[in-house]
Amino acid sequence: MTMPMNASFSVIYSVCDVNMERDDNQEKGEMEEIKSENPSSDCTLSTGSADLTPALPSENHTVPEPAGPVGGDEGTNVTLEEPKNPPPSDTMGEEGTQELEPAPDQELEPAPVQELEPAPDQELEPAPDQVKDEETNECNKTEYHNSSGGQPETVPEEASSSAENVQDDSGEFVVTMLARGKLEEQDMGVKGMSSTLSETGAPEAHPSYRDEDVMAESWRQHRKHVFVLSEAGKPIYSRYGSEEALSSTMGVMMALVSFVQSSDNMIRSVYSDGHTVVFMQKGPLVLVSVSSSRQSEQQLRAELLYVYYQIISMLTQASITRIFEHKKNYDLRRLLAGSEKILDGLLNLVDSDPSFLLAAVHCLPLTSSLRDSLSQILQKAITPNLVFSILIAKNQLLTIVQEKTVIEDTRLEPADVHLLLNLIGASSAFQAGEIWTPICLPLFNPDCYFYAYISYLDPPECTVCLLLLSTDKEAFYAVAECKRRIELAMLAQSSLRLIANAHSYSVSQVGVSDLRHFMYKPFDVPDNHKQLTQFTSPEMEAPYSTEEERMRLLDLYRYMHSRIHSSSRPLKLIYHVAERETLLAWVTSKFELYTCFSPLVTKARAINAITKLLRWIKKEEDRLFIRYPPKYSTTPNPSKSSRKSDQQDSTDNGFASLL
Repeated sequence: MTMPMNASFSVIYSVCDVNMERDDNQEKGEMEEIKSENPSSDCTLSTGSADLTPALPSENHTVPEPAGPVGGDEGTNVTLEEPKNPPPSDTMGEEGTQELEPAPDQELEPAPVQELEPAPDQELEPAPDQVKDEETNECNKTEYHNSSGGQPETVPEEASSSAENVQDDSGEFVVTMLARGKLEEQDMGVKGMSSTLSETGAPEAHPSYRDEDVMAESWRQHRKHVFVLSEAGKPIYSRYGSEEALSSTMGVMMALVSFVQSSDNMIRSVYSDGHTVVFMQKGPLVLVSVSSSRQSEQQLRAELLYVYYQIISMLTQASITRIFEHKKNYDLRRLLAGSEKILDGLLNLVDSDPSFLLAAVHCLPLTSSLRDSLSQILQKAITPNLVFSILIAKNQLLTIVQEKTVIEDTRLEPADVHLLLNLIGASSAFQAGEIWTPICLPLFNPDCYFYAYISYLDPPECTVCLLLLSTDKEAFYAVAECKRRIELAMLAQSSLRLIANAHSYSVSQVGVSDLRHFMYKPFDVPDNHKQLTQFTSPEMEAPYSTEEERMRLLDLYRYMHSRIHSSSRPLKLIYHVAERETLLAWVTSKFELYTCFSPLVTKARAINAITKLLRWIKKEEDRLFIRYPPKYSTTPNPSKSSRKSDQQDSTDNGFASLL
């Protein structure tokens, strides 16, 4: 449905006279009105035989794939202006794009140009909203453990009102169990200031724009804004500027959503003056992206879905639904206090890391013997209720080992791994010792927590991180013992030294002339339906050495991706001549490939170069990918696994105290 409307972008940015009704007395007492209930005893996710029943139907496991329609919004799509979706501005002018007729699917080594043939269309079904009404409020205590060992320090409830939880001279410091909002919600009687972990000497990777003046021109000039608000118009998160200063702007956004909903429709996007405004409603939350990057609506919607999943990973979907069912105008910032840097870091990664665009995980290139030995070390260091053992180095995946019964039921999705990587990289607190914290994996189960043990194995460099996920919240010591055994085994095999010597590869190692960069995502890996989707890509080198040039190349890749995965006219092969480079994108039933060449490369030379590239990837695939995902069993008689954890979700998650 197309609805005529004056879609001026300035309306979104203007300060309007919309007055949002607020009852101060009601707001002061809204936290006390939400009482915790006893946790349900029938929600378990044990790897034993008796408790293993699926918690959610498989069709609810949505993945934020930017390819095709994303999200499960109900109602008629309302587009206020038809998008033109041109290529990025720096590629306009003398460039051109040619759609090629591909030939039949072939083996990994393609034949000449005339034999190319498209693979069958691969359409993704829109993912339905995952809403569940299971309710449990269990207090999940976040504990900090000094790397030197000893008893875990759990902050007592009486001490949580203190704001003096800072690092002392010995390096030991205390993390408050709960933030203020969580304590008030659990009716613990603590109404003081929420305490945060004090980090000294930890510079932020990206500047903070939390206090930026929203009336300044610099605020308007940001490439992409992201807003999160509730159905009542309460601000929850803004990428740039404070939520308080943007309350009127978010009021305009909610007014647009409500106006369209009054006609039994749902607003999806607005196109105006070089900007794209994308709306997404997930349960009681409304997410809005305002972008001048010329990304497609599907790509922006996929990014909003990642933001939603990151919020779910901290609070769970069930708790958010329950809170807003009880109190429509609840201020969710009380529970997300201190977690803004996690969302900021996620959006920075989305802009700079192609793994989000491809919905795949980037593995660090390793010799197959080293990767196998690391997997065997993880396989031997197990304990009951241990579900996933993940080894990460330099923000890339080394290996992942899953419990056998879990694999029978589902796989760990790339989006969940992306959220874990972002969480670990969001705070240097994880580098200080051993962390034991609850975390929700939204694609695995949006309503339950796992319990994550996070520890770096190579201090002070802190490049190799061990992540162990258990369903037992009391299993810290058992999981910590697994970490100790892993450390000893890696020390005996000099694994850390070998990992330190492993680096991403250069495009020159491929041996293909005129090839500057590429991204390759295979579909034909063994047991693909049971393991992570992966991709490989070389380092970006000259002429893409600067951040500006890298972003320009990623914009070109995003444009090619949007053309390949267009919902109205998907393509299989595109030859695109830009101002400074030539690109070729190709998708078949076996792989998805994006390549960048020097500007004078012809179509024939590009196809021949791709043939050589695919031969090289075939030869190196054991080094570039996890070909055969290792497994282990923590139960003597494993049966069908479940997606339910030992305890259903709780609004208390302890994330704010880690940041």
